[in-house]
Amino acid sequence: MIKNDICQLFKTCLSKCKNDANFEELRQRIVACYDNEIISKANAFYEARRVPLRPVNKITEPITLIGDASKELKKLPENSIQLLFTSPPYYNAREYSNYPSYKAYLDKMKEVLLAVHRVLEDGRFAVINASPIIMPRLGRAFESIRYPIHYDFHKILCETGFYFIDEIIWIKPEPSVPDRISGYRQTRKPLSYKPNCITESIMVYRKNANFLLDKNMKRYKDYERHEDEPINTSNCWYIAPTRSKKHPAVFPEELVRRVIKYYSFEGDAVLDCFAGSGTTGRVAKAMGRVPVLCEINGGYLHGGTF
Repeated sequence: MIKNDICQLFKTCLSKCKNDANFEELRQRIVACYDNEIISKANAFYEARRVPLRPVNKITEPITLIGDASKELKKLPENSIQLLFTSPPYYNAREYSNYPSYKAYLDKMKEVLLAVHRVLEDGRFAVINASPIIMPRLGRAFESIRYPIHYDFHKILCETGFYFIDEIIWIKPEPSVPDRISGYRQTRKPLSYKPNCITESIMVYRKNANFLLDKNMKRYKDYERHEDEPINTSNCWYIAPTRSKKHPAVFPEELVRRVIKYYSFEGDAVLDCFAGSGTTGRVAKAMGRVPVLCEINGGYLHGGTF
């Protein structure tokens, strides 16, 4: 860990180097000497002060795109989306998700995230719902495979220009999830324990930007606070799942509502690049946002939800 006195010295350099060549030289020497993320981040923020924010290409009308998100998102202007909220297709666990291998699946998700990065406004949030997936075994003599999708998504999110902010745990009622504990309940044998999975991860990331969120928020000087609304104070959200005949995996509207409430302003464009039956779009529109949906299977959206 870098010593506090070095951090304080570097902080002093940043405040004085603009008007003092000696401090500017010292700043550069510290950066060259210390391969440290705190120093690097602070220096990047200092360098970025001279760079104005890029203009936002505002989207004002709902958009529905049908097709592969890695291609369809190219139709949108860059720096035009204020929030991404989506749930990637479960790897080969649903009829709409069919990939030749887990690596091929992750490679495709990386392509989509690169496309998202281009259209997302600098410094804004990408929120992704993901959870582990179990692939069934071939038979009693073989072992099933459990993929930690949310951990692997962290890697590809970082590789595509995002950094970690928070993890929110979506907690479901236990009767609503598949029963995995029955074998252990019957035998009580150690090593056979498999708990019922009642949680999913809501992964909150921010598009790389060398400025504080204050700059994003200054665009909303006339924002009207809603003082009477309840606040979810912890990162554990207890929300029952929902089911639909239109799609095998749908968001509960309450989950969408909370994400949109906490990570966007009225009038913002909200993107779901794996839109399914369009729950994100419907909730976004009801909350005064501009829905932007992309879905490879047009049948789920029934020609558009707006």
